[in-house]
Amino acid sequence: MAIPVLSPLVSERIWALPIGAAAVKFLHYLVYRSEFGGALPVPQKQMAIEYKVVPSTVSTMLEQLVELNIVLRAPGGVGKKGNTYCLHPLAAKYESSEAMEAGWRQALLDMKAGRLVGLNLPEYQTVPPAEGSPDLRVA
Repeated sequence: MAIPVLSPLVSERIWALPIGAAAVKFLHYLVYRSEFGGALPVPQKQMAIEYKVVPSTVSTMLEQLVELNIVLRAPGGVGKKGNTYCLHPLAAKYESSEAMEAGWRQALLDMKAGRLVGLNLPEYQTVPPAEGSPDLRVA
């Protein structure tokens, strides 16, 4: 079994995301639960059951990730209630480095053509410390 390749755009900058610890932890669940390339085949109610929280908590955490475009939301298909979700291709896991490179290449073309939004991540204000511990607090 191959080890998934994770996007460094999110995983290496997760400490700088302007979201709370609960949403960061939920993002890890979404990456785990997602398919390669970012599809999330789990409806929101099922996410709540698996994650052992009430559906409104899932909605709150998803909304924080949607605002950053890490999670993309689309209306449900014909005859379906609710929304469908997927991870942004630049934040998804892939089955190999080659697959990630191909996914990113397509995502960049789609962003350039206006078919895909970009990630809404904060820019680095300062470089993370090379030594010692950063002044991080748990929310």
